[in-house]
Amino acid sequence: MIHFDKERMKRVEEAHLAFWEGSLKRPLLNLELTDAYQVEHKARAPYLAQPNCHQFEYSPEEVIEAVDEELSRHEFLADGYPRLNFAAFGPGVLAAFCGAKLEHDRGQVWFFPEKELPLSEIHVKYDPDNMWVRRIKDIYKAGLERWEGLVKMGMPDLGGVMDVAATFRGSENLLLDLYDDPEEVKRLIGEIEIAWYEAYNDFSTVLEPQGGHTDWSGLWSPTPSYITQCDFCYMISPDMYREFVHDTLVRDTGKLTNVIYHLDGIGELPHLSQILSIPGLNAIQWVPGAGQKESIEWAEVHKTILDAGKRLYLTGDVLPALPEFHNNTYVNVALPRSRKDYLDGLMKYYK
Repeated sequence: MIHFDKERMKRVEEAHLAFWEGSLKRPLLNLELTDAYQVEHKARAPYLAQPNCHQFEYSPEEVIEAVDEELSRHEFLADGYPRLNFAAFGPGVLAAFCGAKLEHDRGQVWFFPEKELPLSEIHVKYDPDNMWVRRIKDIYKAGLERWEGLVKMGMPDLGGVMDVAATFRGSENLLLDLYDDPEEVKRLIGEIEIAWYEAYNDFSTVLEPQGGHTDWSGLWSPTPSYITQCDFCYMISPDMYREFVHDTLVRDTGKLTNVIYHLDGIGELPHLSQILSIPGLNAIQWVPGAGQKESIEWAEVHKTILDAGKRLYLTGDVLPALPEFHNNTYVNVALPRSRKDYLDGLMKYYK
């Protein structure tokens, strides 16, 4: 039994909505105690994750049973709620929905083109009958029947438009294409952007009965939302960002009502001022990357984001940062009982 009810969800939804509106006068705390309850293991399928997302021998109902069993062990604290993260099919899974190979033999999901082609011969189109699309939809339908909206199922991690382009073309080739054939790059970007929204709308239609929208960030929104990204930006100049990326993000904020940008790595910092200039962008998740100091130690970056009128999605050891960055800040933390003292510290900001 999942220890949650729809009355709790109403309060959670009100808090998440206040975060998006900028009226929440405390952090939005999406917290979970992951081993609060003892539950006998009976599920035949493993919990849905990247290493097993390809195991079609388990029925959608068996997948949902395994998720239900796992979520029954959790206690949802503050603004937390039961959810299923469909990032289990890998970051940038839109590529697979458009014909790329999904490989999983290393415990993680990676995407590769079926065949390496010249830029002019690459055409990207969303296939609603793709095997991965059908699998995700079938799991959605089984979850809707089992939970009736109590557990929120997220959008797959579709990936950034340029990141999907890099899957089909290869990052090095795409970097050269920006100089050698910019118009063909823009043509490809346009095709991927169309496919992106066809996928988003297709999945949203299936998920409509559960109420609201969520994704791998764990943020809930009553209206279409997403955590956008462009990891490829790490490798390009601000001028290149302006020419090939910025307009896509602007269009995202026109089509989606609540939008976060996933700022991944110090190589993206040169683009921050342009990203913050997008009026419809609500929040930034800053992830410094491997080998860098913790996210919370980048106070100047956080201040720049807040001064631009955006909200923060804090990551890492967030507790020391909350005294300074507590209003309109999002925190998503799931820990076992051995770390309950940390969750207790976060709960002090839940008022």
